[in-house]
Amino acid sequence: MKKNRTYVAQALLCASILALSTSCKKEEAIQEKLNADSELAVTATATGREFTLLPDATGRLAIDNSAGTYKAGDIINLKGTIKVLQISNMSGSASAPITVRNLAGNTVTIGNPAWNGGAYGVACVFWNCHYIRFGGQSGQSSVIISGSTAAAKASYYDLQLGNKTDNIEVSNLTIQNGGNGIVAKTDPVKGDASTAYPNTTMMNLKIHDVLIKNTTNEAMYIGHTATYWDLTANAPYYGSTSAMTSGHQYVQPVIWRNVKIYNNTCKDIGLDGIQTAAIDQLEVYNNEVTNWALQKDGSHNGGILIGGRTTNTNVHDNWVHDGWGEMLQFYGSGENGATHIINNNLFAKNQGEGLSIRGTANAVVRITNNTIAWTKGNSLRLNGSTGMRTAQIINNNAFIRPINGVTTITVRNYIYAEVGAIFTEGTGTLANRSSRLYNQQK
Repeated sequence: MKKNRTYVAQALLCASILALSTSCKKEEAIQEKLNADSELAVTATATGREFTLLPDATGRLAIDNSAGTYKAGDIINLKGTIKVLQISNMSGSASAPITVRNLAGNTVTIGNPAWNGGAYGVACVFWNCHYIRFGGQSGQSSVIISGSTAAAKASYYDLQLGNKTDNIEVSNLTIQNGGNGIVAKTDPVKGDASTAYPNTTMMNLKIHDVLIKNTTNEAMYIGHTATYWDLTANAPYYGSTSAMTSGHQYVQPVIWRNVKIYNNTCKDIGLDGIQTAAIDQLEVYNNEVTNWALQKDGSHNGGILIGGRTTNTNVHDNWVHDGWGEMLQFYGSGENGATHIINNNLFAKNQGEGLSIRGTANAVVRITNNTIAWTKGNSLRLNGSTGMRTAQIINNNAFIRPINGVTTITVRNYIYAEVGAIFTEGTGTLANRSSRLYNQQK
């Protein structure tokens, strides 16, 4: 989906000049008892065994692999209409992951659109699973996860990767309706030290070639957003360590390491499009996010959100356009010399700030070669209130028509720095360009 950013930027600049001459959710443990009373067919393959599984009479398919029935290299083919798919305690290996997919020639639908509260509030869940590949054999339409459309739909998860599930690849799906599209995080559990950082780090997540649409909340909720978890109160905590309640036990949620999110489309989304947090080594690229923040909630309105406890991030070659909220929000950390890059993205047409940068621990973001056009607010806003006091690097961007609809545009509307935030701009071939500058040079 990579775009020619230079061509698009030039087109937007020309159009702009003409215009100027005349806008957390829960993670619950599986409450239901898993059972494996499903129809089963087994065939041999060159690399392992191949199984075909169907749901039971109630539409449920539960696979608890504690006994090691399914082994590295096996293929599980899904067939039929499945209301609930629960897979737990299943592990392949780095060289031979277990593949879960649709049976060739069959479209598999997962989920319960009629769910309106109670048990089975997740369409598809992987629980304590490792080295898994999940997706369609023949494109996004071969596996369709359809969430709740009833009144309680906001509480419904379409796809959940929970309880330390890692080393997993999710691809070639359509996910629609429900509350959250994909949720990939682990809540700390009192008495289980493995559910807290740094005791555990979840490794290697890929999400690609997935269509997510019409979710009530976030399209993707990747990584835990809480800075700390109060095990005594079983609740998230975002404050300082000095203000923690005496006698309570606090831990930090597990982080991800090495996450790649690419070639996805998120559209018609109630809250954030692609929300990330608590990740080291994150790459978000070649995605399209459009028509997000339909709830118009100012606290959950990022097209792409690089959240707290993220380090070493690279956001590039994305197309974020035509939404209500801010097109990119950054809250990442500069701890341990972390690097952050926002490069070669096209951001166009929204009803808020273009990019909002508010890092911690003196995070430095290299913001280069982006086009930011037709924003209701400023093109780029930098805020140092949370400890981002080192100069941000801003080179070779095109800033086009900020505060759209206002006739008087000042320099600060292109790059607005506040509360101690500072920045440097490139010169010569690295200089930033704006519609105002182009108009003055005519």
